[in-house]
Amino acid sequence: MRFRGNKQFASAVGLVLGLLCAVEAAKVNKHKPWIETTYHGIVTENDDKVLLDPPLIALDKDAPLRYAGEICGFRIHGQNVPFEAVVLDKSTGEGVIRAKDKLDCELQKEHTFTIQAYDCGEGPDGANMKKSHKATVHIQVNDINEYSPVFKEKSYKATVIEGKKYDSILKVEAVDADCSFQFSQICNYEIITPDVPFTVDKDGFIKNTEKLSYGKERMYKLTVTAYDCGKNRASEDVLVKISVKPTCKPSWQGFNKRIEYEPGTGSLALFPSMHLETCDEPITSIRANIELETNHIGKGCDRDTYSEKSLHKLCGASSGTVELLPAPSSSSNWTVGLPTDNGHDSDQVFEFNGTQAIKVPDGMVSTSLKEPFTISVWMRHGPGAHEKETILCNSDKTEMNRHHYSLYVHNCRLILLLRQDPSEAENYKPAEFHWKLDQACDKEWHHYVLNVEFPTVSLFVDGTTFEPFLVTEDYPLHASKIETQLTIGACWQDNSGHDNDTESVSEPTSGANARMAQFFRGNLAGLMIRSGKLENKKVIDCLYTCKEGLDVQLPEEVASAVKVEFNPNQSSLTVEGDDIDALDKVMQHISYLNSRQFPTPGIRHLRISTTVKCFNEEACVSVPDAEGYVMVLQPEEPKISLSGIDHFARSAAEFESQEGVTLFPELRIVSTITREVEADTESEAAEGADDDPTVQETVVSEEIMHNLDTCEVTVAGDELDGEHESLELDVSQLQQHGLEMSSSNLGLVVTGVNTMANYEQVLHLIRYKNWHTEALFDRKFKLVCSELNGRYISNDFKVEVNVIHTANPVEHANNAMVQPNFINPVHHASVDLSGHNLVNAHQASVVPSAATIVIVVCVSFLVFMIILGVFRIRAAHQRTMRDQENGKENEMDWDDSALTITVNPMETYKDQHSSEEEEEEEEESEDGEEEDDITSAESESSEDEEGGEPEDQQGASRQQQLEWDDSTLTY
Repeated sequence: MRFRGNKQFASAVGLVLGLLCAVEAAKVNKHKPWIETTYHGIVTENDDKVLLDPPLIALDKDAPLRYAGEICGFRIHGQNVPFEAVVLDKSTGEGVIRAKDKLDCELQKEHTFTIQAYDCGEGPDGANMKKSHKATVHIQVNDINEYSPVFKEKSYKATVIEGKKYDSILKVEAVDADCSFQFSQICNYEIITPDVPFTVDKDGFIKNTEKLSYGKERMYKLTVTAYDCGKNRASEDVLVKISVKPTCKPSWQGFNKRIEYEPGTGSLALFPSMHLETCDEPITSIRANIELETNHIGKGCDRDTYSEKSLHKLCGASSGTVELLPAPSSSSNWTVGLPTDNGHDSDQVFEFNGTQAIKVPDGMVSTSLKEPFTISVWMRHGPGAHEKETILCNSDKTEMNRHHYSLYVHNCRLILLLRQDPSEAENYKPAEFHWKLDQACDKEWHHYVLNVEFPTVSLFVDGTTFEPFLVTEDYPLHASKIETQLTIGACWQDNSGHDNDTESVSEPTSGANARMAQFFRGNLAGLMIRSGKLENKKVIDCLYTCKEGLDVQLPEEVASAVKVEFNPNQSSLTVEGDDIDALDKVMQHISYLNSRQFPTPGIRHLRISTTVKCFNEEACVSVPDAEGYVMVLQPEEPKISLSGIDHFARSAAEFESQEGVTLFPELRIVSTITREVEADTESEAAEGADDDPTVQETVVSEEIMHNLDTCEVTVAGDELDGEHESLELDVSQLQQHGLEMSSSNLGLVVTGVNTMANYEQVLHLIRYKNWHTEALFDRKFKLVCSELNGRYISNDFKVEVNVIHTANPVEHANNAMVQPNFINPVHHASVDLSGHNLVNAHQASVVPSAATIVIVVCVSFLVFMIILGVFRIRAAHQRTMRDQENGKENEMDWDDSALTITVNPMETYKDQHSSEEEEEEEEESEDGEEEDDITSAESESSEDEEGGEPEDQQGASRQQQLEWDDSTLTY
């Protein structure tokens, strides 16, 4: 029991001793390290040492115990902290913070993070290690002057006006990439260029030190540099350009006075860089008027130069137009004697100088005054004498000299006289309609349209309606059977009669003009009368509208700020607004447009007149007119080429048939232009062509498409005799293609604006018929086509048609139609065989039927002699070969196994001497040449014509008996 009690006591004592040891061990690292709560540090960029305030020192109350009282390290807390903490002395707890890599102040000026210190624990293994609290560390990165100033712009520009000193002309500005205030600030600017009248202050403002003169120097170039507060100079100096302008004068600037327009290029901007210089005046409104002068082009501007009749049709007017001043042609020749503009670049204009007038052929105008009709004319007339000047007049041919209707100018008034025919009621009716018009005397071209629907008359001048200011009445004319005469440029009157409605010529001229009075002085064009009114205003506008003019596409941003107005023919426009910038943009979008394929070349003057108002609503700035011109270049002229079969023969039966002979069956109309194309520059350089002054540009021909307005077929030689010949064309086909036709004993004229393809199709249908061909051997025709009323004319395409007379016309015609492949060209030999070639266009001619019989007999005899000669040559050659076989066995044998010769009773000729054979060989060669010239068609036609001759039948049978079969002959 005692022993057991002792054992329990010992256990208790051991337990107590263990607890005491554990407590004692726990007291070895009793305290945590201690550091300051906040640190502030400074580090210079590009360095790793950090100066802390206060210094980094960790204290531990367990000191001087080893491990427990020592500081083993510092731990930094934070994301991407570029610093580390290092213990310098464990026993004292001294440490430092340093940068892991070089710092950049420009990237980050300050860094903030937390740090903890920890001791070494209770032993080398660091067990029971204790940490201090977390302290905040603020580190500032100090800058070094590593960057130089850099200017914001590569160069600077400014403009000054001469004679003025400026407080500031412009400002240059440089920046420095350093992060500190000291090194990032620009402390000074300096002008490096010596001896210039400019200075720059520390803020970069440049000003002139004296008044500048435009005459002395128009532009100054300065070199300026900058310094930061660390005295670093700019890495690159900057160039400053200062332009000196003369004393400011308000004007339009920035446009070329010569503007070239290439035909077919569409719209061309006239002022793409234009702006208005107002010299900084306080502007409230601007009004600019742009004028395009085209009065010298054609009839006031560039228009299509087709005939008035064609233009009415193109504009949509109905048919029935009678053109009274057409271009002279074979079918319209009454205007031949009038002076014209002598050119075709524009319309054909007729001049009346007060002594010329023309009579319109009877029957041209069948207009009844009881029905509505229209008179249309282009007129240019200046202030003339105080006499009546007649444009159009219809008066009695003889005796009474009454004017039935007339259109004339008197004292700048346009007057239409319209006397009514006799009627049941002899009452006063409107007879004269007066319009007072400035246009009638301004020497400019104007378009006049009078719609007559009695008792009212409407006048349109340049598309604008005018009402008569005076209408006078008169009795209708008395009934009479006197025929009337329609004249242009004056009124016809019979000197034997008297009438108060007319004026007599003070000094009558000789000839037809002795019967003319009230002569017109001015220019007329496009005079026409048509039945029915031109109700549609669009048709009238179309007739007057120019094909060239001004145009503008308003930018959306300025459309509401600027007002734009055009005149009717778009030769003038007005731009008005109060925003200078907006008005400049509109001016830059004004363009010239010419929609003609072949415009009239030449100069179109431009003028810009400007009115500027200031705050007092008065004109305060005077802007001089700006002038320039548009040069419309010469268009590339088309070359219209007509080609096809120009020489052929047909039998007389075809000419006399119902269909007749087609004149232009394979006509081809092609139009080309010639362009100059520069040669390849690479090939020129390789060949040294640049140094060769003789090298020229390559000329290229290019096919183009355009319209035609006239094709005229005229007969060469005698005029057409209507009793037995005619030129015919299907009218329905003409109408289908929208074309018209007129014919006379001189030929046929197809008119109307249409494509070349449609003209081809119509011309293919023209046929020539002749009912009496006995004495006719050939007929020649000429075809000429033109465009734009004769401005571009094709070549003269001449066609010659030969008439073939035969003994059996029907059979001969059949041969020509069925077997054209066997007809070959004829080459003249000893016998003239011309006239029998039905295909060859150049050798065909005409031979009477009697000569044909003689030719057939000669041909038959020649064929007989040729075959006879060939037979005898072969027979003699065969006999010679047999003699050689008997004398010379070793020589080459004549192989006649494949030779087949047909022999008839004429074989007796083989006994002739060898000398006669040689003569026959010569005859064979001569006869062979004649045989080559004889066509197979002639042989066939000759055989057809030999049917009634006994001798010819014997010759033909003899020819067949002497035929040589060489089908199996081996050469």
